[in-house]
Amino acid sequence: MKGSKSIWILFSISLIVELLSSGFNKISDTRPYEDEIKAWHNKRIENLKKENGWLNLAGLFWLEEGKNTFGTGSSNKIVFPKGKSDDFLGTLILEKGEVFIETTADKAIFNNEQSVTKLKIFPLEKPTILKHKSLRWFIIKRGDKYGIRLRDLESPFLKEFTGIETFPIDEKWKIKAKLVKEENKKISILDVLGQTNLQDSSGKLVFTIAGKEYSLDALKEGESLFIIFADKTNKKETYGAGRFVYTTKPDDNGEVYLDFNKATNPPCAFTPYATCPLPPMQNTLPIAVNVGEKNYGHH
Repeated sequence: MKGSKSIWILFSISLIVELLSSGFNKISDTRPYEDEIKAWHNKRIENLKKENGWLNLAGLFWLEEGKNTFGTGSSNKIVFPKGKSDDFLGTLILEKGEVFIETTADKAIFNNEQSVTKLKIFPLEKPTILKHKSLRWFIIKRGDKYGIRLRDLESPFLKEFTGIETFPIDEKWKIKAKLVKEENKKISILDVLGQTNLQDSSGKLVFTIAGKEYSLDALKEGESLFIIFADKTNKKETYGAGRFVYTTKPDDNGEVYLDFNKATNPPCAFTPYATCPLPPMQNTLPIAVNVGEKNYGHH
């Protein structure tokens, strides 16, 4: 009887050890992936807060052909935020696709630490970033429109920002996809300004979720792929106009991982001063993608 009891105790102990070991191995298997996603997300937050991030945008102003005065005074064509500069700072001149700035040295506008009085600022090989106190601005072109993108390095939104809520990490949403290449393919991308642009596409990413096949058109982004997609979480838990996800370069067989845990809000979720592209109709998934970033909902 005692022998049987001892055997039973030993069996029970070995079973518990095996179960604990199995559970530990399972945790060990998943933890590196979770750590990877958390580290990636932390880096994403850091990038949003940088000088060239999206959290410090303070204005988007479209130029008219000819002279465009700017400063904090209400009589200017372009009115900067109050308290950030003199009433009148200078004039931006748009002439047939070229942009010049005219100002005076006492206004303390700088480019590459050099005081600016008169300068061509667009188009150039590298963007010209102008500085005045905490303000930074440069020219962007969208279709046939030219505008000033203004940053304020002292933006209150930087202090208010507390991060982005995300869905629980789920490695099942890291999905192997196959790039079906289509040479010289371009797809129409509508943006929030109502403008449509033809953009280069690498082809279609084909993948399977729960036994069903889906596809998403991918845009070229250097050697990476850029996907703008919509799904059934939009307007409820995620940003109404869809989300972004990037992939690495596909391998020689055209295979690549599409990791929806890295799905992000477009810049327009954080600021009204961005010009975000919208998902093309064919990139609307008829399912809920319950991973990645949730809607920020600041504005």
